[in-house]
Amino acid sequence: MTEYLDLDDLLIAAEAALGRPPEIRDLGLLEAAATRPRATAFGEEAYGDLDRKAAALLHSIVTSHPLVDGNKRLGWVALRLFYAMNEADLRAKEEAAFELVVAVADGQLRDVADIAERLGAWRSTS
Repeated sequence: MTEYLDLDDLLIAAEAALGRPPEIRDLGLLEAAATRPRATAFGEEAYGDLDRKAAALLHSIVTSHPLVDGNKRLGWVALRLFYAMNEADLRAKEEAAFELVVAVADGQLRDVADIAERLGAWRSTS
């Protein structure tokens, strides 16, 4: 069974990532980012595997800008937490991870399936 982050988890992660309490631009967008990975459509999971769920989480955080500052940092930290909660880890080089997050934030990488493919190549399970 998949474990999910909730709004409180994201707020705590944001504070950890930023080293200070986050300035929230839109709490609703942050909550929507937390719920997106568990979305369903017509009774089926919208994101059928762990990598797609993680990709949806990252995409939502870094593209919707729920924080005044630190959305990319929160996106990466939340992604790592999500994998850890589900007994998986990412083995990505720092530069490659940075490039992925920036590509998603800048709109160069928009498709959740494409993001998930990159994440899957880096994922290892316990």
